Amino acid sequence: MESTATAPALTGDPALTRDVKKRRTFAIISHPDAGKTTLTEKLLLFGGAIQMAGTVKGKKSGKFATSDWMAVEQERGISVASSVMQFAYGDCVFNLLDTPGHKDFSEDTYRVLTAVDAAIMVVDAAKGVEEQTIKLLEVCRLRDTPIITFINKMDREVREPLELLDEIESILKIHCAPVTWPIGMGKRFQGVYHLIHNEILRFKPGEENASQQFESLQGLGDDALRELFPLEANTLLSEIELVRGAGATFDLDDFLAGKQTPVFFGSGINNFGVREVLRALSDWAPSPLPREAVERVVDPTEPRFTGFVFKIQANMDPQHRDRVAFFRVCSGRYSPGMKVRHRRTGKDMKIANAVVFMANERTRMEDAVAGDIIGIHNHGQLHIGDTLTEGEALQYKGIPYFAPELFSRPRLRDPLRAKQLNKGLLELGEEGAVQVFAPFTDNTLLIGAVGPLQFEIVAHRLKTEYGVDASFENAGIHTARWVTCPDAQHLAEFTKANTLKLAKDVDGNLVYLADTRVNLQLAQERWPKVAFHDTREHGQVMG
Repeated sequence: MESTATAPALTGDPALTRDVKKRRTFAIISHPDAGKTTLTEKLLLFGGAIQMAGTVKGKKSGKFATSDWMAVEQERGISVASSVMQFAYGDCVFNLLDTPGHKDFSEDTYRVLTAVDAAIMVVDAAKGVEEQTIKLLEVCRLRDTPIITFINKMDREVREPLELLDEIESILKIHCAPVTWPIGMGKRFQGVYHLIHNEILRFKPGEENASQQFESLQGLGDDALRELFPLEANTLLSEIELVRGAGATFDLDDFLAGKQTPVFFGSGINNFGVREVLRALSDWAPSPLPREAVERVVDPTEPRFTGFVFKIQANMDPQHRDRVAFFRVCSGRYSPGMKVRHRRTGKDMKIANAVVFMANERTRMEDAVAGDIIGIHNHGQLHIGDTLTEGEALQYKGIPYFAPELFSRPRLRDPLRAKQLNKGLLELGEEGAVQVFAPFTDNTLLIGAVGPLQFEIVAHRLKTEYGVDASFENAGIHTARWVTCPDAQHLAEFTKANTLKLAKDVDGNLVYLADTRVNLQLAQERWPKVAFHDTREHGQVMG
């Protein structure tokens, strides 16, 4: 039964309220290769956080994307870890959470999306809506996250803009409100017409800095447009008339409710359209929102510090074998050395040296409010889903682990490295890179994953971070289910009868490992008092 506790009086601290209102915490979501990491770089460039943008596959220049800090990401040109970057633009402070671009890391992306208040969806103008975009938008929809759409790569040979909008609306079930409209495409891409400001932004292939000023032409009549763009003007004018006639005008309330997405066209690689997306985030995206805990809803301007851990990253600095908890502040103000209550253990802890991130570069965090992401050094005491508060017994609602679809057993090339293997796997399991299970009848840990690339990344990280050379072989398991039973005696009988098929997860929960779908069904029929769960919440110990 949920508590009916009422919220404490709001802060009344105008400085805290002002700082919270300035925050914009968002993620970028897309299918691999749609241009997510490039857009991340360009947003940082425009925000003054970096001087020169790297490209994902910039191997010749030796310049890699700021958000891709793991060696394996730089080698393969993909994002598999989630980075956090803070920068200022105008009157706002932005917290950009970069999500894994590869579908095999959907759980990590899911966790990140619980920590943001808005998202930018990047769509490849040639490919349109792709599989991973569909899945990610479904996750955003669970929390009605406001979405800004950036249709990228307009300087290439692409599909018709009206066709792209129709596809977004029909597949993703979200209304589109174009804010800018492309003038031509591919080699004839001339720029965009801003439907709200009634101005034209002329396109020129970009530089690697944000200093270039785009030519802006305001209030042009039809004749002037035909003179400027003789080949594109008629199409542009008829499409604008069609879009406006369809009634797809931007509505702030619909956007904030997650029902409508403002759409921008551009070319991330050429810096074009990026500034408009940043301005949209500043003007329209919400500042930190109230957060739901089990006990009550917490307002971001409350004076007491609270928040939750949504990610653990091991070995960000391989020299120091460190573990950093990524922590979303939900209320109050962080100050160095403050004491907080660790809700799960009931113990007090001191946050001495929290850090703020610029990918793998970190600086000491001196001040943080709701919406900010801080990194807390820890030695395993913090888990995903943990809540920290200034005393109040609050637990923010968790985010689920999903039952893995693939299972492997590690095989060591050097049997003497077993201790290091287990240490590495347990730490990577706590981090959420994979799920780790300890079988009752075997000393070899089992690894569960959503996609095969996760095993490849784990093997790479075991070798580079723990000095362990291991391969992975199929474990012959079909699926896993978390097991609970209110009747302790019945659970003991079930455990005794199924010892060969049982394991514990990293939080000590009982897990049933089924080698086939039929065997899972048989177990459910034989043990009707036992509940078999295909998800559990992070930080939740299932009794």
